Amino acid sequence: MVKYVYSPHYRVDIGPHVFPTVKYDLLRRRLIDESGVPEEHFVEPEPATAEQILGVHTPRYYAACRDSALTFDEQHRMELPWSADLFDAATRCVGGSIMAAHLALDFGVGLHIGGGFHHAFADHGEGFCVFNDSACAIREVQAERRIERALVADVDLHQGNGTSAIFTNDDTVETFSIHQELLYPFPKPPSTVDIGLEPGTDDATYLNLLETHLVPLIDSHHPDLLVYVAGADPYHDDQLGMLGLTINGLRTRDAFVCNLCLDRRLPLVVVLAGGYARNVEDTVQIHLGTLQEAALLWNEN
Repeated sequence: MVKYVYSPHYRVDIGPHVFPTVKYDLLRRRLIDESGVPEEHFVEPEPATAEQILGVHTPRYYAACRDSALTFDEQHRMELPWSADLFDAATRCVGGSIMAAHLALDFGVGLHIGGGFHHAFADHGEGFCVFNDSACAIREVQAERRIERALVADVDLHQGNGTSAIFTNDDTVETFSIHQELLYPFPKPPSTVDIGLEPGTDDATYLNLLETHLVPLIDSHHPDLLVYVAGADPYHDDQLGMLGLTINGLRTRDAFVCNLCLDRRLPLVVVLAGGYARNVEDTVQIHLGTLQEAALLWNEN
């Protein structure tokens, strides 16, 4: 029985902003109306505990977020208007990715309608990201001794700089990022494997590079868990990027990664990350395809 990790608290009022927090509600509704997902298949996470967040983030940064004591520069770097609601959503999002990791280890796939905030570093947030939920989820299941090794496969438009920095010099976690090169963030802390793409990169070129570089990394690292940061923003009509992928190409990307995990019996966590299409319904359609492809793994197991 497929479960979707979701919280209505993810929709935070951040005013006129390129990040469409409404997408989470729209995606839930599309899953119900078009995929026939019953209401009871949506599971709401509890906020992550301080201990779970401190498995990755520094005490000073966590306390500043909790107490709404971030400096102006820290808030500016995050590019979000700070509020208690934003802190609540961020802690719930960490809890959601931890829940998705547990589902993946129990059933093969964990689907999070949220998450993927890969620009958050241990000691600060940036790029619309408060806490690095993927890193927190990995650290939690490592602490529980449910896994030893993990791999983060990040296909968001932007390089996962926070994730890469958090896991630098950690042989238990490999990081993979395929992204537009001449684009935020600058600088880019090195991932285990970075694939920087030129503007206009099309479906065929992208998919060939993804297969060429991701497959050998999985096969050499032998992870116990794969966290898939499945950004919708490589789309050709995204407001923040200049890649050339189509909706069909992005769904082919998702099917490829999901089938890699299926073939290797590798538990898969899906987090959604970014998506800033001019038409928010395009972003929702891309995320919907990601979740539908991953949900197929439940039917195969």
